[in-house]
Amino acid sequence: MRLGIYGGTFDPPHKGHSTAATAAIQELKLDKLLIIPAAQPPHKKLPVDEPGADMRFKLTRLAMNDVDKAIVSNIEIARGGRSYTVDTVQKIAEKYPDADLYLLMGTDMLFSFESWKDFRKIMEKTTLAVFSRRDGEYEKLVWFAGEIARKYGAEVKVIPNDAIEVSSTDLRGLLKLRRGREYLEDSVYGEIIKYRLYGAKPEFQWLREKAYAMLKPSRIPHVQGCEMEARFLARRWGEDPDRAGEAAILHDVTKKENLDVQLRLCKKYGIIPDNMEQGDTKLLHSITGAAVARYEFGCDDDICSAIRWHTTGRTGMTLLEKIIYLADYIEPTRDFPGVEELRKISYTDIDDALEMGFSMSLDEMKREGITPHVNTFEALEWIRDIKKDKD
Repeated sequence: MRLGIYGGTFDPPHKGHSTAATAAIQELKLDKLLIIPAAQPPHKKLPVDEPGADMRFKLTRLAMNDVDKAIVSNIEIARGGRSYTVDTVQKIAEKYPDADLYLLMGTDMLFSFESWKDFRKIMEKTTLAVFSRRDGEYEKLVWFAGEIARKYGAEVKVIPNDAIEVSSTDLRGLLKLRRGREYLEDSVYGEIIKYRLYGAKPEFQWLREKAYAMLKPSRIPHVQGCEMEARFLARRWGEDPDRAGEAAILHDVTKKENLDVQLRLCKKYGIIPDNMEQGDTKLLHSITGAAVARYEFGCDDDICSAIRWHTTGRTGMTLLEKIIYLADYIEPTRDFPGVEELRKISYTDIDDALEMGFSMSLDEMKREGITPHVNTFEALEWIRDIKKDKD
C-alpha cells in the first residue's frame, strides 16, 4: 500500500490544502492519504485567536470531505503536546508495517527539514514528497531536493502543484475584512462565520445568499430595501453601515415560518415567549430571527438585539435598534399613508421619526382590531420622555 502523510496546523484549512492533497494522491498514486492536523506545532506559535485543535480538526474534515482517498486523522491531537513528525511517522509505520510511506510537505518545510527533530529517522521510514510552488522557485526546489537525496541517501519527490496559493496568516487577515471566502469550502466558511473564528466577519454576498434562501421569494425585495435603508440611516446618524447591513439582511430570516415552527425554534434556542408572543408569529419571528442570527451566523449582542426589537420596539433603544426599526418601516417597497413624511423625518430627527413610527403602528393595529404588545406602548412613552428632556 502506498500511504501518504500530510500534516500541518490547517489554521484554517483552505482550498490550497485540498488541491495539494488531490495532486499528491494522483502524482504519487496513493492508496490512502492521512491528513493530520497538529495539536501544537513545534516550529511556530499558534495565533492568539486560534480556535483550538478540536475545531481545526472539524474544519479540516469539512475541507477534505470531497478529496477521494483522504482521511483526516486526530493522531496528533489525541496525543497532545508538541506534534513532532518523527513520533507520528513512527506510530503510522507501526500500524502499517508493509506500507510505503510518503511524507508530504511544502517548499519551506523542505528547506528547513534538517532542523527537524530526528529528521534522519523520518527519512529512513518515508519518502519525502514536496509540493512545488508557482513563484519561480521550482528549479531551486529541484536542486535542493537533489542535495537532500545525495547528502542523506534519501528519496525526495517533487509534486507539481497548481493550487491557488494563500498563506493561512494572510487568509486570517482577509476574514477580518469580510474577504477570503473564495479560498474556503462553503462548509468551512459557514463554520468560521457561525463561531466568528479568527475574528471573521461575513462577506455580504454570502450572507445575502444564505438569508434569502430562508425567505419566501416575495419577501426578498423588502429585505433588500431594508438593507439599503439601514445603511443610509447608519451613515446619516453615525452608526456602522456594515453592522446595520448585517442586522437588516437577517431581520426576517424566520418570517415565513408558521406558529408550530416558531415554537420549535423557541424550544431549540431556549426562548421563553410571553403569553402574547407565544401565539403570534409576527411577534415571534423577530425573537427567533435574533436567535438564528446569534447561533447560526455568529452575530453579536447589538446586532441580535436590533433584530429582536425591530417589530415592537422597546424602552432604551440603542441607535442600531432605532435604525433597524425605522429601516424596516420606511424601506422603498413600503407604500402606505404617511410613509413619505416618515421617511423625511427619519433623516432629520430620528427620535421624532421613532415616535411617529410607534404612533402609526399603534393606530394601524387599533384600526385592524389587533391588540398591540405592551412593549410598543412603553417604547412610545419612553421616546416621548426622551424628547421632553431634549426640549
